[in-house]
Amino acid sequence: MVCPKMLRFPDRLFILVALVLASGSGCAFGQRAPALAADTPPATAKASNQDGYVGTAACARCHRGIASSFAKASMGRSLTPITPEFLKTLPLGSPETTSLFDAKSNHHLEVQVENGKLIQSEYETGASGQEIFRNAHEMGWIIGTGENGRGVLLRRGDYLFQAPLSHYTRAARWDLSPGYQNQDDGFNRVIQPGCIYCHSGRPQPIAGRDGSYRDPAFTQTSIGCENCHGPGAAHVEAMRKGKFAKNGSDPMIVNPEHLSSQLADDICMSCHQAGDARVLQPGKTYQDFRPGDPLERTVAIFQIPPTRDNPPNEDHVQHYYSMSLSRCFLATRNLSAEKQLRCISCHDPHVEPTEAEAPAYFKSKCLACHSEASCTAPHVARQATTPSDNCIGCHMPRRSIGVISHSSATNHRIVRTPDEPFPNETFNQTTATMPDLVEVNPAGQRGAGALAPPALIRLQAYKLLKVEGKEQFVQSWLKTLAELETFNPENAIVQASLGHRDLDDHKYAEAISHLEHSLRLDPLQPFVYVDLSAAQDQSNKRDEAILSARKAVALAPFNPGMRKTLIYQLIQDKQYDQVE
Repeated sequence: MVCPKMLRFPDRLFILVALVLASGSGCAFGQRAPALAADTPPATAKASNQDGYVGTAACARCHRGIASSFAKASMGRSLTPITPEFLKTLPLGSPETTSLFDAKSNHHLEVQVENGKLIQSEYETGASGQEIFRNAHEMGWIIGTGENGRGVLLRRGDYLFQAPLSHYTRAARWDLSPGYQNQDDGFNRVIQPGCIYCHSGRPQPIAGRDGSYRDPAFTQTSIGCENCHGPGAAHVEAMRKGKFAKNGSDPMIVNPEHLSSQLADDICMSCHQAGDARVLQPGKTYQDFRPGDPLERTVAIFQIPPTRDNPPNEDHVQHYYSMSLSRCFLATRNLSAEKQLRCISCHDPHVEPTEAEAPAYFKSKCLACHSEASCTAPHVARQATTPSDNCIGCHMPRRSIGVISHSSATNHRIVRTPDEPFPNETFNQTTATMPDLVEVNPAGQRGAGALAPPALIRLQAYKLLKVEGKEQFVQSWLKTLAELETFNPENAIVQASLGHRDLDDHKYAEAISHLEHSLRLDPLQPFVYVDLSAAQDQSNKRDEAILSARKAVALAPFNPGMRKTLIYQLIQDKQYDQVE
């Protein structure tokens, strides 16, 4: 399934991040250099094999027990190629062919197992029941392990797509995949790099072509050891030569337990904290993040400041932010690193308890800081939980995910009682230098004296929120843009933003000038071509408008917005025979 927003260890969400087609593409430009924490390990040496990545199998040769346990956990099974043998293990329902009618699109959707293959189809029937068209594809991968459900991916040419149907465990049936409830994308909903990064071991996206991947699309399918420990080639080579660290700590590999709480949490946050806006740093991709480095060096994560009238009640991929508003977290943040509450205080990624084992497993984590006497609930109430004395059942309840059908997740704000008010810190997280957004993962100082992220990063965050219809950020976007126009005009994103501003203000000649300037600086910007086409259309430059629309489609051929732009321009020019 496709959904910005990623998974959580025990919940085993199968859902991909539903980044809108317009989001997450391109690079951010302009950054500050965040300070390294004192315990940041030396950079892992790079080798010729995929920048030092050797794969989980290489790690398993020495760490067999851990690798075996991890392979049974959700992250170790996050993405699986579809084979005849694998299909036999999946409870995908019966009969082997399942059909669904989508009234919005007037299309039928079908999934079937045929000759050891998983096939999904879309078709439409006429008044007499005859098929008008049928579009069928073989599926390539299953996402997730079935706690909430299983999504499906397919490949066509160089592109990866989300299939229109997913299997939901709670409902025990196939239904529309996340995002398809809003519109029928057929088999054209591309998988963005920011989504698949968190559901696979090592994807190979092609820069500048969203949804396009090298062959093979994954050098490692499921999440593996190196997603959390960093590239292993240097460590493997050191072990091969017998260069064992005397104190058991090898600087050539990352052990999250030896990191500061923030750096350790950054590893988890890279996939388990979506925020309201994510902005990549200049020239960075999601594949550039290395465990042990501050996450902010790769991506800045922003949250809209909550208010008492609108508190932060979202569970879906907001795990770190929710945890940070817990009394347990706030009470330990100034203690020594080993006593601070952090993700791995409760979660061991190598071990995942079953549903039956989870209450006792996590209760033991609670008792590392608390005692049986800490619970003041009446004995009768404690015995009434299922099972009895179920700490997480009372203090971290599961709740439905509003944006995804038939799904739920554990709320990560640890509360004493269900109606416990949010702490005052919740509503005092902004700074004087950035009063309208909260950066969730700053690498440097936090609190009132923290510096705001660089203007170029803020500009992109405001733009993402503006595009989502949050009009309260329009003025912040314009103010930041005016600042950048003065001191950083030779930047593709700044010029593109200036063009977009002038297009909104009906200053078409000025818009064309800025947009063309932006594309000279970076020609791989399909949305800039869309704006340029609109400005040229308003300037009665019909041929240029069509050419710009064609260039947008060439860069993002499966984006419906791009295709609509081209179709509109062709119709305006009465080139009806060119409309597809």
